[in-house]
Amino acid sequence: MKLYNLDLSNFATKTRIVLYEKGVDFEKADPPGGMGSADYKKLNPVGKIPALQLDNGQVIPESEVINEYLEDKYPQNPMLPKDAEGRAVVRGCSRFHDLYLEPPLRAVLPKLFGQKLDDQFIADKMTEVNSRLDQLESAIGSPWATGANFSMGDAALAPTIFFMINMLPAFGSKGPLEGRPKLAAWWANIQERPSTKKAIGEQQAALNAFMKK
Repeated sequence: MKLYNLDLSNFATKTRIVLYEKGVDFEKADPPGGMGSADYKKLNPVGKIPALQLDNGQVIPESEVINEYLEDKYPQNPMLPKDAEGRAVVRGCSRFHDLYLEPPLRAVLPKLFGQKLDDQFIADKMTEVNSRLDQLESAIGSPWATGANFSMGDAALAPTIFFMINMLPAFGSKGPLEGRPKLAAWWANIQERPSTKKAIGEQQAALNAFMKK
């Protein structure tokens, strides 16, 4: 299997966590020609990462779809509960990340690439980010996002919380763990688990390389 990936990407990191957790062998590859290129769109028409290319040539796009595939294909170290109710809780956590927590952060990231953004726009997005973080603080379980077992919810949240720890102060916001003890305790656990420690370490190395540029 080949994962089209950039180590800095939070969505690619989300999938690497699942691959590492399940102990699945895979090859990391940059998207040919770069993300959004014509060459890469021949494999993945949307042109985004991650995308997983199977040994038979089939390409599976979108991190959550890839992770669900991996859960079906490799049942070891399960990342979804067996019962329908528990699975709904975990999927709800991932959905909260994808639709509500991550988008306002992504909206302000172009500033880091030199794009000028209106100060009020940034302030509004930071207000939204912190509102979502407060919602997460009220809902997050222990020791993992949805309770006793490490899940795809944790895989979704960890790379974006990493971004927020490193980036929110640059936008005039407090860090995501400040005043949120449950989230801080969860993050301490994330830093100790082998799969997340490895994937977040790759993300950190990629961020360091980006900052040097």
